[in-house]
Amino acid sequence: MIFAKIDFINLLPLHVFIKKNLSSTQRKQIIEYKKSYPSLINQKFRQRKVDAAVISSIASRHAKKSLDLGIVAKGAVDSVLVKAGSYKKDFQSETANALAKVLGIEGEVIIGDKALFEFYNSSEKFIDLAEEWKKRYNLPFVFARLCVNKHERYLKKFAKKFLQTKVYIPQYILEKYSQSSGLSKKQIKSYLTKIHYEIGVQEKKSLKLFLKLSKEI
Repeated sequence: MIFAKIDFINLLPLHVFIKKNLSSTQRKQIIEYKKSYPSLINQKFRQRKVDAAVISSIASRHAKKSLDLGIVAKGAVDSVLVKAGSYKKDFQSETANALAKVLGIEGEVIIGDKALFEFYNSSEKFIDLAEEWKKRYNLPFVFARLCVNKHERYLKKFAKKFLQTKVYIPQYILEKYSQSSGLSKKQIKSYLTKIHYEIGVQEKKSLKLFLKLSKEI
C-alpha cells in the first residue's frame, strides 16, 4: 500500500500512529518516500500514483471513496493565515486559496508549518481563515480528508482505530519537528490541541457548504 504523507505538523499524530501500527518496515519506508506538500499529493492521488492520502478538501470532491478522517479546525488554528496586502496564493494548498476567496479576504495566503512560525514569531497581523469561517457559518472547517483509491476496507478499520486512540508523540519526534520548523516543543503541542481528525455530522455539513461556495466562485 502506498500512502502519501503530507509532512506538516498537523498530521504528526497520524504519522506516529501509522508507524506504530504497521509492522512492515517496507511499508513505513513507502509512506516516507511519498511525502510532499498538499497540492502535489492531490495531483498524485488523482493520477492514482498512490493508494490513499489525506488530500485537500477541495480535491476530495472528485474522490470516489473518502473516509470520516481528516484535518479539522473548530476555531482559530494558527496555521492557515492571510497576511494583509495584495492577493497571493500559497502554491502548496488549493483549499486555503479557495477558502480565502470564498470569505472574500484579500492578502497573502500562508499555510502549514511556515504559517505557524510566522504566527509565533512575526509582529504582523494575520487573519485566521478557520476562525473567520467559524464566525461566519458557526461550523468547524475541514481542510483535508482521507481518500482512497485502494484498500478501502483495511483503511476504514485503521481510521476507526486511530480516532479511538489517544496518540502519544515521543520526545525525539517532537525534537525533530522542533528543529525543522523553528517552533518549540511546547508550541507544537499547543498547536496540536487545535487540530481534530474526526469528520462527523457538523464537519460534513461544513464541507458540503464549502464545496458549494467554492464551486460558485
